[in-house]
Amino acid sequence: MLSSINLRVFIVFCFSPLFLLAQKNTINAVVVDASTNEPVIGASASLLKQSNKTYVLGAQSDIQGKLVFPEVPVGSYALRISYVGMQDIIRESIQVNEAENINLGVIKLTADGKVIQEVVVEGRAPAMKLAIDKKVFDASQSLVSAGGSATDLLQNVPTIQVDMDGSVNLRGSSNVKILIDGKESAMAGSDVNSLLQSLPANAIDKVEIITNPSSKYDAEGQSGIINIILKKNIRTGLNGNVTLSGGSYNNYMAGVTLNYRDRKFNYYGSYNFNRRHSVGSGLRENFYLNNSSQINNTEESSRKGINNTVKLGADYYINDKTTVGISGDISIRDNDRGEDLFYSYFNHPDLSGTSSRVNRQEESDLGYDLNLDFTRKFEKVGHELSANFSYGKDTEDGVNDFTQDYTANIPTSGRINNTSEDGTLINAQIDYVLPFSDEHKFEAGYRTVVRKSFDTQFSDTLNTQDNNYYPDYSISNDFDMTNTVHALYVNYQNRLSSKIGYQVGLRAEQTDLTTTYFAKDPSLPANELQTEGGMDYLRLYPSLFLTYDVGQDGDKVQLSYTRRVQRPRGWQVNPFPDVSDEMNRRQGNPDLLPEDIHSLEASFAKTYNKWNFISTIYYRRMNDVMQPYIYFVDDRSVTYSKWENLTNSNVAGLELIAKVNLKNWWDVTWNGNLFYNKYEGNPEFDIEEQEGVNWNTNVNTNFRFPKSWSVQLRGDYRAPRVMAQGKMKSMTGVDVAVKKEFMNKRANVSFNVRDVFDSRRFGATTETPQIRSSFEHRWMKRMFTLSFSYRFGLQDITKKRAQENQGSEEDMGGGF
Repeated sequence: MLSSINLRVFIVFCFSPLFLLAQKNTINAVVVDASTNEPVIGASASLLKQSNKTYVLGAQSDIQGKLVFPEVPVGSYALRISYVGMQDIIRESIQVNEAENINLGVIKLTADGKVIQEVVVEGRAPAMKLAIDKKVFDASQSLVSAGGSATDLLQNVPTIQVDMDGSVNLRGSSNVKILIDGKESAMAGSDVNSLLQSLPANAIDKVEIITNPSSKYDAEGQSGIINIILKKNIRTGLNGNVTLSGGSYNNYMAGVTLNYRDRKFNYYGSYNFNRRHSVGSGLRENFYLNNSSQINNTEESSRKGINNTVKLGADYYINDKTTVGISGDISIRDNDRGEDLFYSYFNHPDLSGTSSRVNRQEESDLGYDLNLDFTRKFEKVGHELSANFSYGKDTEDGVNDFTQDYTANIPTSGRINNTSEDGTLINAQIDYVLPFSDEHKFEAGYRTVVRKSFDTQFSDTLNTQDNNYYPDYSISNDFDMTNTVHALYVNYQNRLSSKIGYQVGLRAEQTDLTTTYFAKDPSLPANELQTEGGMDYLRLYPSLFLTYDVGQDGDKVQLSYTRRVQRPRGWQVNPFPDVSDEMNRRQGNPDLLPEDIHSLEASFAKTYNKWNFISTIYYRRMNDVMQPYIYFVDDRSVTYSKWENLTNSNVAGLELIAKVNLKNWWDVTWNGNLFYNKYEGNPEFDIEEQEGVNWNTNVNTNFRFPKSWSVQLRGDYRAPRVMAQGKMKSMTGVDVAVKKEFMNKRANVSFNVRDVFDSRRFGATTETPQIRSSFEHRWMKRMFTLSFSYRFGLQDITKKRAQENQGSEEDMGGGF
């Protein structure tokens, strides 16, 4: 008998949580628009304790306007429902008893008369929101890049420039950390610029620019971080967007984005197709000082590529404070590049007359990223724990072949290179934020990043006697690299007074770089077939921010200091020679040291009624600057360059950004960057001291006309700039776009012209003890694009008024 009682007690004890859950109740309601009786989608609802109005549960209305609060404990509650553009409504004294499901019926929201009266002019979200430590660029506002690539979009972002090979510059430095959705992307492989050139601009939501990141962020990046955020809709209901575009040189693009969200799940996905064709040209003049000879060449280039990108993901809202997300991206790229070069030889000891070189390269690339995210929010606003694990892979196989024919009695030369890359990227991180008040908080986190790559090249050269190709083992090899970074950071933020705030942080990073070079020459002794390399070091990266509030209008002055690093990438440390241009051979250096960077900034932000302004004075000290160095020129005038830590550099500059709303229908955004750059001399590499003042500027203006017409103009200019071994030439360009919206602004057609005057040409002069060189190049000629976009979804009905109101407030409110 006793044992039977004990068994029943044990069963009750074990299953009592289920009994308690069963006794919890639900509260249901339906939210509609009082004027139309249509469901209000995405209304926010909070269940509050009746006694003190403290928060208990939260919910959001679904596509049918339904609100559900599950598992509500017994008690007395108040319900508050809010939606932008409508008056809040509160239901008091909702009594929940045991085993009771409460249906509050239909709750009608009425328009907020004050808000309606203020919406006189339909607004538009600002192209760039300026903050004192971050700039956020809204990709949807860049009409001139519609139908283009991510590279075209970045070229239109203030403070960013793009070089002739598509490499991205921030404040004059190409050593910038580029992230996608806050993380490195394995899809980029060893060349993030190629991914940006294939990624459609319409797949991007916004671009974040952080010029002096705190210890919370990765320490890598000489001039800062550019974070490209891809589109991911989280609006309630079913919605989506379709885009189509076509342009000159047979450039085509198409994309579709879909999203469905209910109370517990958010599903999203997108597909983008991009067929791009870049037509370029260039010229180069090389004067060789050792024998007074000269070789000139002109170039016509073509870059064709087809890219398919798919993104799928889902978020599961376990409750109102806990979210788990899973997502994946895949990119399939095929590239076909061609270069036709025409050489002329003067006073050369071995070469005379002219020659023509035909260079063709085909590549296939497959990359993917898998992500698992977890977020836990606690009772206090801002108290949060988040974690991410991602795994990505990129494989690339290519064939590069060229032949060169001479008018003089010189044998034809030819080469076929077969290359492949196999890369893996693993990221694991956890971040914790504990706020004590609005401006007093503690942050900490840990991150591990593992990059693995295996590159191989096998080269065959043409034997003109029998017209067959035979192995060239001198540049046939494999290269294995593993780079692991473990990081731990802490940040603490507080105020010294009502006007002075501060943040101090420290990031510790342990870096381990391991490389192995495998030679393929069978005639080499066994001890020379494999060469090990690498380095292992620990560095501390402190950060300090001081902020002073000026006046009562939110104006701020901020001083900041950070230490950063620029680590060598795979192609910079890979020692096998790149012979895609037989006359200019390049190779990496496995002993390359990372750059050590110290960065200081002083920023001031000012907000006026129709004018926003931010100014920044900055200074960067860079030790062990990495650049390619021409170390040898042979008797045939073939140049050999290698990546080296050439020198140290100092950069001091002033950056200004201003946005002016001249009229309700006309705004102008201007950016200017003036900086002094000094490269110290280095006798080891015969480098003399180089210094100079450099500057660049761009202006973007938007006109909005009746009947939903708009026009955007953009112009940019980059002045000549000093380099460690020469000087870069000036460059300028103008873009223009026209847009027409229709179907209640759900659809639009735009026409743009990039590089209206066909003037964007990159150029530079280089001088070393062996060679004096000058070149000009452009990788894309003037281009015309026609684009169409259509967005759909149930949210368009009930959110139209809210979107207009929010757009007007953001546009006129200054954007800070």
